[in-house]
Amino acid sequence: MQRLVTLCGIVLLACVTGCGRPPIPQTTNIQATTDVQGASAANLPPAKFAPDDWPGWRGPQYDGVATESVVPATWSDTQNIVWKSKLPGRGHSSPIIVGDRIYLETADDAAQTQSVLAVNRATGKWVWQTTIFEGGFEEAMHNENTQASSTLATDGERLFALFLNDRRIWCSGLSLEGEELWRQEVGGFRSRFGYSASPLVYQSLVILAADHDEGGFIAGLDRASGHIVWRRKRPGNSSYASPRVVTLSGRDQVVICGCKQVNSYDPLTGEELWSVEGTTESTVGTPVVSGNTVIVSGGYPGAETLAIDNTGKVLWRVKDKCYVPSLLAANGFLYLMQDDGIAKCLDANTGKELWKHRVGGKYRTSPLLVGDLIYVTDMSGKTTVFKASPTSFELVGENQLGTEGFASPAVSRNQLFLRVADDSGGRREEFLYCIGEPVK
Repeated sequence: MQRLVTLCGIVLLACVTGCGRPPIPQTTNIQATTDVQGASAANLPPAKFAPDDWPGWRGPQYDGVATESVVPATWSDTQNIVWKSKLPGRGHSSPIIVGDRIYLETADDAAQTQSVLAVNRATGKWVWQTTIFEGGFEEAMHNENTQASSTLATDGERLFALFLNDRRIWCSGLSLEGEELWRQEVGGFRSRFGYSASPLVYQSLVILAADHDEGGFIAGLDRASGHIVWRRKRPGNSSYASPRVVTLSGRDQVVICGCKQVNSYDPLTGEELWSVEGTTESTVGTPVVSGNTVIVSGGYPGAETLAIDNTGKVLWRVKDKCYVPSLLAANGFLYLMQDDGIAKCLDANTGKELWKHRVGGKYRTSPLLVGDLIYVTDMSGKTTVFKASPTSFELVGENQLGTEGFASPAVSRNQLFLRVADDSGGRREEFLYCIGEPVK
């Protein structure tokens, strides 16, 4: 492990194919593993967060809903900007927030380093940067992906980082001060376009998934030691979705879509609870919950959004999709920000379309609900804000920062944190913005 203070120049990634490459490491031949007794799980205290923390992908409930904040609906380079901080390297990792710090992954393409960065939330200044890997970069990488696209997760005491390196998926546990506490190889990975799934924390475990053409896996690791508590083989398809723990009829389930299926697992043992044919081969979005149903969408090459009850019964299906952006569910309604710039609202109970509106742009980020407003950033760095209303599309604001947007925002203490890139000066640079009302 090495701690870096500065990083050098940035080189854009090229998209190359993985054809003709040798087989991936044999760790990909995943066998079903369950070792609950081998974990230190029972002795770990539950993860605890302040109401204004943003501890993982899409926030406290992994659903893109911020309940404790009110943030501006309009901003510019000079309006409602608390601070702007230049970030080292390149990454699509979305920010997470615990207490007075913001944490992200980043990668330096020239130096071939993958690292975790801590930022002071009051000032935007770097607190520390810890390098996890040097070398081992993945060659088969889509030009819209990066070597640091997974969003971190935290249990309030540790950070959990996922990286694809040397054709393997690795999970590292770090202290909040940047010390790498453990590192676990979870399995080999046959890349088609790179890796982007994010981990989640559930009780004593860190749960992660890695779907790929040679047969991926979903696994639960002890968050104190990195020990693999359980691991289950997944179908052999290239897919990119992150798992999510949902509670249906009082039972917690890990749900993930992709590989032409929607699967539910027991989060403590990895035992499959149910499996449904649905969505399509490749998906990216994270499941959402409305009432007592889980709703998923995808992807490529097909298109389907479907709602499933706690037993695996399909309640409705529609030939509609969000491929990269996740869905947003609120108050019995489902909001889709489709990749091609069309916003839609569906009745979450029936799948019936209530309205659609062409917003324009192309989208790779997931929508965020703050109060009754939805925020979503397109690939050019423009954030559109509109009302979460089932009756019609109502535009509230359009806000441009930078020239490129791939990371979804985080919210805390009436401030919004947005990672964008800017190449308007002839050189691509990444920035983290803190957006909020001026401090009086």
